[in-house]
Amino acid sequence: MATTHKTRMLIIGSGPAGLSAAIYGARAGMEPIVVQGLQPGGQLTITTDVENYPGFREVIQGPWLMQEMQAQAEHVGTRMMWDTITSVDLTGDVFVAQGDSGDTYEGDTLVIATGAQAKWLGVPGEQELSGKGVSACATCDGFFYRGKKVVVIGGGNTAVEEALYLTNHATEVVLIHRRDSLRAEKILQDRLFAHPKITTLWNKRIDRFLAGADGQLRALALIDTETGEQGEILTDGAFVAIGHAPATELFKGKLAMDETGYLIVEPGTPKTDIPGVFAAGDVSDHVYRQAITAAGTGCMAALDAERYLAAKHFAGVTETVQY
Repeated sequence: MATTHKTRMLIIGSGPAGLSAAIYGARAGMEPIVVQGLQPGGQLTITTDVENYPGFREVIQGPWLMQEMQAQAEHVGTRMMWDTITSVDLTGDVFVAQGDSGDTYEGDTLVIATGAQAKWLGVPGEQELSGKGVSACATCDGFFYRGKKVVVIGGGNTAVEEALYLTNHATEVVLIHRRDSLRAEKILQDRLFAHPKITTLWNKRIDRFLAGADGQLRALALIDTETGEQGEILTDGAFVAIGHAPATELFKGKLAMDETGYLIVEPGTPKTDIPGVFAAGDVSDHVYRQAITAAGTGCMAALDAERYLAAKHFAGVTETVQY
């Protein structure tokens, strides 16, 4: 039988942002419900070594970190729901979400923490070698390529920024682009072309990622987009930097978004254009995209949700007294 679940704080998404919001919300007595979605735990569940999350001197595993966050959220009173939201209604005083299971979720406040997914090339070997030399986040994984050769795939701001960042670690960085010019801002291009560690391969398409005998990335198979000539480039690591896609399809036409689909929030806050609805993590962040920044905005969302409910309650009491 379909069930209606009611809470003072409904959270959609169970990555660092959603679970941090849940921890703070539960401690504030809001008895939050977290609907976990298609990827419980978020992107960290498909990440292996994590070396930049505060509090751990040794390398930890992404899935383990998310298990601990979930356990902490449950320990302080969060209800975790194994469901996927298929539609939302944000027009009333109570926000309503419909689950794929048939259950309905009602929240006096709503925290959207559905995250964003890196765009991938979709070529052979890419997913098989993810975490084994193939990555979509230089800030996350660049440290593991100290003194090594890496390639960056893409031609926009993200690709150029990743290439420049990787020069802090790698001895050689090769930017591979399928065209003969970059889309990145000119100032970024100037920095790229002036950097002695960076070279550029033009008009090259990635045909496949190739593994070595040890199961790690060994090389990339390339095809020249003008001549069709095939070739290979040896590398220790490959960073796919062709952009991210925020998981905001549910909210199109219901919340303000930018041209790329990220939710727009009031600067310095997780507040969307609907009072009581908050966006946390990568769903509204196209700049930093780190677990720690996602967790921070999850905390902010919970604190603002608590303040929103307190102000709403005070206004209702005041109106009653005046009447």
